[in-house]
Amino acid sequence: MKRIAFWSAAVMMLWAIAAQAQTESHPAESQKLFRGEVSDSQCALNVHSLTRSHQEMLKSKSMGGTATSCSLYCIKNLGGEVVLSSAKTVYRLDKQDAVREFLGQKAKITGTLDPKTKTIHVEKIEVEVQP
Repeated sequence: MKRIAFWSAAVMMLWAIAAQAQTESHPAESQKLFRGEVSDSQCALNVHSLTRSHQEMLKSKSMGGTATSCSLYCIKNLGGEVVLSSAKTVYRLDKQDAVREFLGQKAKITGTLDPKTKTIHVEKIEVEVQP
């Protein structure tokens, strides 16, 4: 009887460990809605901007006269990537080519977030209409 109880407990413990490992390696991802400006990582992460925006670059007109042209310049010439800048958080975006057309615009992105890399796996993106 003790053997059966011991092996039952051992099997239950192994099953619980396996279930926990499965959950940690494949966390349940649910789609969320993210809002912000589609920008470039150079401006959004203060690489050459003091305000986490295009403000300084637009004043100097050294990288174009719009947020879109500034982002395109930073991506092409300075190694930036397309990101979503939302308040004080900057998210990387996968599908760089698909989201590039939204540069400089406020957008709503539906997708899943990889919290380790702060990357949004984009399912849907649309321009956010301002009231």
